[in-house]
Amino acid sequence: MIGQMGSENNQLHIFFFPLMAPGHTIPMIDMAKLFAIRGCKSTLITTPHDELTFLKSIAKAKDSGFDIDVVTVILPLKEVGLPEDCDNLNKVTSVEIRKQFMRAIMMLDRQLELLIETLAPDCLISDMFLPWTTEIAAKYKIPRLAFHGTSAFSIASTECVRLYEPHKKVSCDSEPFIIPNFPGEITMSRMQLPDLFREETDFTKFYNEVKESEKRSFGVVMNSFYELEPAYADHYRTFLGRRSWFIGPLSLCNKETEDKAHRGNQASIDQHECLKWLDSKQPNSVIYICFGSMANFNAAQLHEIAVGLEASGQQFIWVVKKDPNVEERKEEWLPDGYESRIRNKGLIIRGWAPQVLILDHEAIGGFVTHCGWNSTLEAITAGVPMVTWPVAAEQFFNEKFVTQVLKVGVSIGVKQWVRLFGDNVKSERVEDAVKRVLGSEEAEEMRRRAKALAEMARGAVEEGGSSWSDLRALLQELGQQRLAHIKKI
Repeated sequence: MIGQMGSENNQLHIFFFPLMAPGHTIPMIDMAKLFAIRGCKSTLITTPHDELTFLKSIAKAKDSGFDIDVVTVILPLKEVGLPEDCDNLNKVTSVEIRKQFMRAIMMLDRQLELLIETLAPDCLISDMFLPWTTEIAAKYKIPRLAFHGTSAFSIASTECVRLYEPHKKVSCDSEPFIIPNFPGEITMSRMQLPDLFREETDFTKFYNEVKESEKRSFGVVMNSFYELEPAYADHYRTFLGRRSWFIGPLSLCNKETEDKAHRGNQASIDQHECLKWLDSKQPNSVIYICFGSMANFNAAQLHEIAVGLEASGQQFIWVVKKDPNVEERKEEWLPDGYESRIRNKGLIIRGWAPQVLILDHEAIGGFVTHCGWNSTLEAITAGVPMVTWPVAAEQFFNEKFVTQVLKVGVSIGVKQWVRLFGDNVKSERVEDAVKRVLGSEEAEEMRRRAKALAEMARGAVEEGGSSWSDLRALLQELGQQRLAHIKKI
């Protein structure tokens, strides 16, 4: 570990500004902790609604003497016609509301300027979906680093699709095409692409702004590690010409059980109860099912998952998004007598689960995932093979990376990208995929590869490892930038 960077006034001060959505805030909080552990002063920007969650997540680091804090900005929700409680992207239920929400975020510009004027940070690390922050950073002559929260594989492949438009050269939505100028002969179909590529939407224009602002930024920080995707890291840096630093897996800055338990929202299950249940199981005997904070499945799909899990005969932990409008005893998707029949075999968590804690347990033998990058990287870091069930965003690209490049997962066979609701999958496919990832010879091969990647991940963040060294190089460069700025003044 690098010690404190000399005297107080020699310390680098970094602003961390995530998008208000759990999949974006969780790795950004981890990153702020990591920078603080490495001697920086870290300031996280959030809203009053999320402030408590942020403070809980950083409490241990703060108590240990690291320089990390939280400041707040107020989203102008009323001005854009949204109710006061629509303060996080995971509460957005339609494309229209999403537009209004993003407009409210863009109206935070003056509040950010005031924070910079008051606290004088040396650098701003902001979410890719806050492209307007590049101009603000330039105004105050500080570097802005973009944070994507996904892999080089996904960023570079989506960029090659955007630049070379192979999807416009196929005759129908299901016809496969090879991603051009991209390593590995990766095939996709139009159905698997985000809607912004398939048709000109308001979001297409915004996404192009995101990409342009990324080019004008100081560079990009990545929650990944070089050994995981060397060909794609090189492609992103050289072919696409983006300065980037691979400093992950960020979740590994949480060393203790308590740290892992307090990532993200308040868990809906007591961590000790959860661990006690897992402790009673054999190694690699439990499948973990969770689709992240954004994906929504209807009652019919949840019913198919329930039937498939029971039919597989395997033990499971299943995280179901809590529907605030439905009482538990009225859940129509739950087969009659289901919970009493699976009492010793399955655990259903309604709401938020301590995912890293669960994945790290030796009883977990597989993970049914929506392929959000946080979940994917957490599974890789825990050495757990996956059943891939992508829904939206860049998740179909992540699926290709897991199944075709790393070969640590099997696809459940979803074909269609959807913004909010998952493509329907029958119970037989759930049953089959769960058996494949837990009990087959193929599963043993995948597990062996996954465990090797987990070793590499841990090595990357240790002193002298690739991510440790990349962060050191970045901090040195930011230090030089600051010195040059001071000299000019």
